[in-house]
Amino acid sequence: MSYYFSILGSLDNPLFEHEFGTSKQGGDGLARFPESARHMNQFIVHGSLDIVEEVQWAAGDRQYLKVVDRFGGNYVSCFLTGGNIKFLLLHNPTPTSATMTTGTQPKSMAGMAGGGLVGSAATTGSTTTTTTTTTTSAGSSSSIATNPTAPQTEEAIRQFFTEVYEVWIKCLMNPFYAVEMPIVSPVFRQRVAAAGKKYL
Repeated sequence: MSYYFSILGSLDNPLFEHEFGTSKQGGDGLARFPESARHMNQFIVHGSLDIVEEVQWAAGDRQYLKVVDRFGGNYVSCFLTGGNIKFLLLHNPTPTSATMTTGTQPKSMAGMAGGGLVGSAATTGSTTTTTTTTTTSAGSSSSIATNPTAPQTEEAIRQFFTEVYEVWIKCLMNPFYAVEMPIVSPVFRQRVAAAGKKYL
């Protein structure tokens, strides 16, 4: 999975951005956004701000809002600070590890698997519904790299946001940093990258 992490100020101004890939299941940590769509990451993240503002009032005192928006196969998760600073994470699952569901098939084709596909079948009457999941050597369909809305993925993203929030608080405590100022610290970038490598 590829990730684009952005911190936006209370005036929706960009304060920090970092792009990285998954380090779990044998990933190399490099983002794999298609070159034709890479420039759209900022637009997708900023486009989700309207939904974030709607959801934040319904969320009460929760900071982690989970997935708030989807656009073209990309998912946007959000974390809010007390000062209305928004941590937004755009995650794009790899197309080769997505789950495909086939519709209703005749009974004779049910349970057929081959070429790296794993199938499960449920028979109802004269037809059988077969769910086929592509699996890679990286893991199962419930792993972080393959299912962006699974509870495991949501928990990993929450832990990532929590660790980045702790680093953010340390940055705010720096007497040379003013709120709403872009973060240019290489140490902050390294710690965000380390949190991404640890959890995502």
